[in-house]
Amino acid sequence: MTTPPPGDASTPPAEASTEDRHLSAAQRGRMRELAAGYAARLPGRDSESLASGLGARLVYTDLGERDGAYDPEHKVILVDRKASPQRQRFTLAHEVSHALLLGDDDLLSGLHDSFEDERLEQAIETLCNVGAATILMPPDLLSDLLRRFGPTGRGIHELSRRADVSASSAMYALADEAQGQIIFAICSRAGGKKLEEGSSGRQRRAVLGAQRPVVVRASAATKEVKYTLGAGTVVPDDHLVVGVLDSGYEVGGRSYVPFRSGRKMPAYADAYPDGKRGVLVSFRLEEKTEKQA
Repeated sequence: MTTPPPGDASTPPAEASTEDRHLSAAQRGRMRELAAGYAARLPGRDSESLASGLGARLVYTDLGERDGAYDPEHKVILVDRKASPQRQRFTLAHEVSHALLLGDDDLLSGLHDSFEDERLEQAIETLCNVGAATILMPPDLLSDLLRRFGPTGRGIHELSRRADVSASSAMYALADEAQGQIIFAICSRAGGKKLEEGSSGRQRRAVLGAQRPVVVRASAATKEVKYTLGAGTVVPDDHLVVGVLDSGYEVGGRSYVPFRSGRKMPAYADAYPDGKRGVLVSFRLEEKTEKQA
């Protein structure tokens, strides 16, 4: 069995990997079990406590394009000092998960049996994101927030605030835990980021116009959903999400998912204004009625 290289959290925290769908439920479950057990033994959830369970030294330094790394030989966790505090926190939990994975021979062997080369590295990174999310957003917290706020835009906001993680990390965690056909998204006014390749001419003309349109920055979906909402997708001006961004008021109501193809899939939208981060929204896809069936 080959030992993987020290953990490298150079990819955005908690973003879905192309290997995500190929990881078995047992592999993901075992990673969650390791992470939950580790978190339960910690004296707290601050940075020093997160590293203390490994007996590792935490070092903040300039890592260039990388967010972090774990050196198992010297028991050192490196975190990029220039990253935002929330990103540093997720990176730390991600590197802790690398250490937990290295300590579980059965799980590691299973990954080597299932994946090779780059796909193996991607699978390991995805599992470590699963572990990091479990450490920072434990099941009891997720269950409590889903009970109180449901799988909504406000639910994303509250999880982000209480767990001290980014809105995107909270969104991915909710998507992994929630039940039903739900698409989540973070939307804001278009800025320096380019539209997703393949966007329609109408969308590109809108971005170049005098008024910056509202676009999807990131999205996630529950396992029951087979559709994706691409980053860079333009949200039409008459959409509920745009109204929430302009008014600053939380709104829920019948709306639609604005796919970049122009298709409008009926959905119940819960949109929550979140300051500089824009609008956090969930789209619960409507079930067909008996008349439609």
